[in-house]
Amino acid sequence: MTTTHDTIRLTTAQAIIRWLSNQFIEIDGQEMRLCGGGFGIFGHGNVTCLGEALHGVQDELPLYRGQNEQSMGFAAAGYAKQWLRQRFMFCTASAGPGTSNLMTAAALAHANRLPMLLLCGDTFLTRLPDPVLQQMENFNDPTFGVNDGFKPVVRYWDRISHPAQVIQSLPAAIATMLDPADCGPAFLGLPQDVQGWTYDYPTAFFEKKVHRIRRITPDADEIADAVRALSGAKRPMIIAGGGVQYSRAVKELTAFAEAHQIPVVETIAGRANMLATHPLNIGPIGVTGSDSANAIAERADVIVAVGTRLQDFTTGSWTAFAQDAQFISINAARHDAGKHMSLPVVGDAKQSLTALTAALEYSGPASWVAEAQGERTKWDAYVAENIAHGNRPNSYAQAIGMVNALCDPRDRVIAAAGGLPAEVTANWRTLDIGTVDVEFGFSCMGYEIAGGWGARIAQAEQEPDQDTIIFLGDGSYMMLNSDIYSSVLSRKKLIILVLDNGGFAVINKLQNNTGNESFNNLLADCPTIPEPFSVDFEAHAASQGAIAETVSNPAELGEAFTRAKASDKTHVIVMKVDPYEGWTTEGHTWWEVGTPHITDSNRVRDAHVDWEASRSKQRKGV
Repeated sequence: MTTTHDTIRLTTAQAIIRWLSNQFIEIDGQEMRLCGGGFGIFGHGNVTCLGEALHGVQDELPLYRGQNEQSMGFAAAGYAKQWLRQRFMFCTASAGPGTSNLMTAAALAHANRLPMLLLCGDTFLTRLPDPVLQQMENFNDPTFGVNDGFKPVVRYWDRISHPAQVIQSLPAAIATMLDPADCGPAFLGLPQDVQGWTYDYPTAFFEKKVHRIRRITPDADEIADAVRALSGAKRPMIIAGGGVQYSRAVKELTAFAEAHQIPVVETIAGRANMLATHPLNIGPIGVTGSDSANAIAERADVIVAVGTRLQDFTTGSWTAFAQDAQFISINAARHDAGKHMSLPVVGDAKQSLTALTAALEYSGPASWVAEAQGERTKWDAYVAENIAHGNRPNSYAQAIGMVNALCDPRDRVIAAAGGLPAEVTANWRTLDIGTVDVEFGFSCMGYEIAGGWGARIAQAEQEPDQDTIIFLGDGSYMMLNSDIYSSVLSRKKLIILVLDNGGFAVINKLQNNTGNESFNNLLADCPTIPEPFSVDFEAHAASQGAIAETVSNPAELGEAFTRAKASDKTHVIVMKVDPYEGWTTEGHTWWEVGTPHITDSNRVRDAHVDWEASRSKQRKGV
């Protein structure tokens, strides 16, 4: 390393890490590092140069050793969610399969609009040693490699081919990750030779920089259009999405709803925008929603969608609403604000709701609010019955209800793809704001434990006395469980509930609901498995250093959960649940699923006809 008055000679890798360690963000008047550190697995594509650079900044940018690159990316996503996209983690992986393992996690972050920095090894720029180990050769384009596959799943992509390029590329990557409208993962491909090349960088490049997340001011004319539409509403409704929390606009959402007496429903990502007990919280909407929210959605004439991309689980594949319902979409992203012929309000949720509250002289009809609240009362009664246990087969809902009754209001609850996201969305009663993470944006099984580990790292920086509680099935556990070990090694306690239903039971349910025979989902129905048996999840989790126990019913689960709360170590609780009985059967809207138009099975044919019968409700606006 050579320093002059105005420049400093560094390797490319050293420059990247030095610059990252000097980026800060102001959160609630407090400055802290923008990058909370990273997750890394070293290989020949990143250990010699990037590893050397990271070694010297262990206190500033702590590096957590991963067990699997995909799970590292999930952990980074969980960290970003917990910090409401205000801070991020980087992931570093070697060239070849180490990097390509991150692709699914990058897609998850892209779908959920989450910041994540990927620092990934790449082949040699000079090509002198080509072909090298783990290089994917393209015979007609030698510049094209595995790392190019990330282009569809990241918001910013670059391959550093000269050390000077980081001067432009790093700020551009950070600007993307902090942009409310364009937020998502950023990818930097780092050829192995370029990582070690040197350059005389201007010292000013490494000066401390304090970032602030931009708030996009809504256009006055768009606010006026929204006011005009709402002023004539007879049955207004608000859809509260995840963007409400990312904008830190929960108070403004509540104030807007209360000032104008408009019922609120929540998306999956927007769960925990309002407490379950708030009189205007009518419940979760959509395919995994509630009868209460879906009942008012069918009748609403003006719908204010705040911070949601209106994906199909929210909209019931666009069958959940009246054909002539008018949408007003408040969103920082122009792409999301204009969906389905919405009146767009392109802007920050906090500022937009504040402006709308001030400009609107309107109150929703008392009869409409009473109708919505009556639907919520009926839904609460259904949930109370659904989570009750006793003389019934064990179910997801019973486990959820037991934990809900015993957890601390500020504990964080995490679930992901499979049956549990729907069950948590429908049955969990929010005890405090921002305490629920249901990963259904990219619907990634395997996110739960890894994402929980990342969330716990962030939670330890914010609320160290609270717990991170993870619900997952046996299918997700088998896909990705190695961060039980990570959590124990790093002393980041998790409470993990493994609910074993003998396979992929929720997809088996969809298979049966569409008239198909059970096939290749439950272990018992796999023709290539002569003698099915269940994994000893207790022994497996214990072998990774966790405290583990198996319980036989929800009452025992409650006792074990109390012990887990009192512990300072990752605790895994295993309970078998019935794969057929106990599902939440109410609250679902129609969902478009491709079913066979011709078949030899009468059951499949009848199910197809029945499924298609609801298509007439589908809105055609795009």
